[in-house]
Amino acid sequence: MNRPGEKKIKGYEIAACFGGSGCPNSANSVTRLAADMEKIFEAENLPGFLKSTVKGDLKFHHEFRVSLSECPNACSRPQIADIGIIGAVLPGITDDACSLCGACVEACDEGAIELDEKNQRPIIHDSFCLKCAKCIRVCPTGTLAEKQKGYRVMLGGRLGRRPRLAVEVPGIHSHDQVLEILKNCLKFYKKTSKNGERFSQLLSSVDLII
Repeated sequence: MNRPGEKKIKGYEIAACFGGSGCPNSANSVTRLAADMEKIFEAENLPGFLKSTVKGDLKFHHEFRVSLSECPNACSRPQIADIGIIGAVLPGITDDACSLCGACVEACDEGAIELDEKNQRPIIHDSFCLKCAKCIRVCPTGTLAEKQKGYRVMLGGRLGRRPRLAVEVPGIHSHDQVLEILKNCLKFYKKTSKNGERFSQLLSSVDLII
């Protein structure tokens, strides 16, 4: 039962950052993705599932939580949600001549770019790159451009007595691929959760999902 004025427990929660309102750091919009994820959750009837498996009253910690952010700043904290989504753009190097202005190096907070003065080209270190697209936005010559646009996906994060950071699914995923991952996660969750266990408690490897 919910007291008057209390939020209703609907079995899931989708939280998104305010990037759609014009945040200058946005790498990829999550507005349409959030709406499509909502449709999938509605079809899955998680309240009914939880009522049939949880002993006692439903609590907010029973809800399946998704967090979406449009850039690596992660204002909605996707690293501690059951499913975390981060907008991403993989930068690529084009054939356009580089002026060696250094704008990309200065813009990158991760130190993922350096300039090869001998060959007059930027070098991108993938292991440091967070795919935020800052370098692309400041490049005046078009030497850096979008190679792939999509979303980073993180699974199995939580807060509470035993917090855990989510594990990232390798690669950049398209809109449709993210929705497919969500469907697989919910299928796994409903198959294995017997008494209100959180998704993160059940997930031992992202390989179970993808």
